[in-house]
Amino acid sequence: MLSMTPQQPPPRHDPRYLRGLFDRATDLAQSHDMTSVFVGIAGDEADLLAPEFIDYVESALRVEDSVFRLLRGRAVLLLTDVTQERAASVLGRIRDDFVSRFAPRDGFEVQLGYYQVEGAQKVALAKEILPIIFDPEQAGTGG
Repeated sequence: MLSMTPQQPPPRHDPRYLRGLFDRATDLAQSHDMTSVFVGIAGDEADLLAPEFIDYVESALRVEDSVFRLLRGRAVLLLTDVTQERAASVLGRIRDDFVSRFAPRDGFEVQLGYYQVEGAQKVALAKEILPIIFDPEQAGTGG
């Protein structure tokens, strides 16, 4: 006998969740002509504030936006219905607020990389996007 219980989405630390974010961005772009932006957050491995910053960003995002943690100090964000310029503005504001509240006097550094997904684009693939958002040479950065 088959169960009629709806299937639950994978937990946020499950790689299938990340794949779902890429599928969602592709669907929004192709079906609804909605621009989305992937943001890579990369803090120094020794920096104890990087995971706290990711928590802070997650608490500040809209319900329709998503966070996937790769490592303690690394995460991928999916910001929907925004341009890369707007995403950089939002993350810059969140970062500045975090720094003013919690960062030590000697500062806080985190790399932010961006990748915009648009309607005419083919399928958004992790193997293409992740290297871009985590390489400051290839993507817009903040920091």
